[in-house]
Amino acid sequence: MSGSDTPVASAGDTAGRASTAGTAKTASTPGGASAGGTPGVADIPALLARLGIPGLVDVHTHFMPKNVLDKVWAYFDAVGPLTGIEWPITYREEEDRRLDLLRGFGAVAFTAMLYPHKPGMGAWLNSWAADFAARTPDCLHTATFFPEPGVDRYVRQALDAGARVFKVHLQVGGFDPNDVELDAVWGTLADSRTPVVVHCGSGPAPGNFTGPEPMARLLARHPRLPVIVAHMGMPEYGDFLDLAQRYEGVHLDTTMAFTDFSEGLAPFPEAEFQRLVDLGDRILLGSDFPNIPYPYAHQLHALERLGLGDDWLRGVLYENGAALFHVKPPHCFT
Repeated sequence: MSGSDTPVASAGDTAGRASTAGTAKTASTPGGASAGGTPGVADIPALLARLGIPGLVDVHTHFMPKNVLDKVWAYFDAVGPLTGIEWPITYREEEDRRLDLLRGFGAVAFTAMLYPHKPGMGAWLNSWAADFAARTPDCLHTATFFPEPGVDRYVRQALDAGARVFKVHLQVGGFDPNDVELDAVWGTLADSRTPVVVHCGSGPAPGNFTGPEPMARLLARHPRLPVIVAHMGMPEYGDFLDLAQRYEGVHLDTTMAFTDFSEGLAPFPEAEFQRLVDLGDRILLGSDFPNIPYPYAHQLHALERLGLGDDWLRGVLYENGAALFHVKPPHCFT
């Protein structure tokens, strides 16, 4: 990470401030701005200018075919069984408007996270995602897969078409990452060093194959696999931090973690704040835009108020993702 005009505290001081931050979360109602003052859109450029970064690399944003996204939104509207709580979609907009909003927030690179929940969807979703990436140059070409006959073939086709990141959702898909149908796929992705964002934590509700154990078995067989653990592995934060310490290819994204909304459901343990510092170069910004029940800026505020310093925040918001995905810096965001 680059230097900072802000003095960097010692590890002990940083951990102490982090622990204090962890116990001093500002109150909010789910989906609302924090009572402590979540920064608005106008404040994001000031944050980026202070950190000296050209924008945000958000590794966990959702763009998908309209009929699929409509079903996702309908699920949240119905208070689906995996959430069981009110979950208003803050950015329920048409695709072009969502792109304008995300870029307006400062995102210079982002993803199109999409995932099948049954056989027969993966290749079709990848075809849509390839077209979306072709007409959206600031999107990191995203693909997906499901354990089914032919999966290795269509994953290779996606890579040949330029896919730079994959997404799988063990909770929604309901499959074991160690399914024999996927063994060649994981080997291909490990060999090509292509990151895979995996929703493998048991939040917001456990699935048959969520939690650290299935991923631990997978990484034991494919130790070079570049995995990005979605949502910091919520709520099994410590177990997934263990995997990141054990395997250098394991990263974690911040999606919804540390926000008022998630702290009320699965608070990040104070005892783990020092490991956020120790693994700072393996933590990546994720937001879950547009499917979030609060303003986009609140995710940034939640990370800033941890008090881990500008160097740490600079890495999470831009440098770590830019290095992993070889993002070329655009003109300075001001």
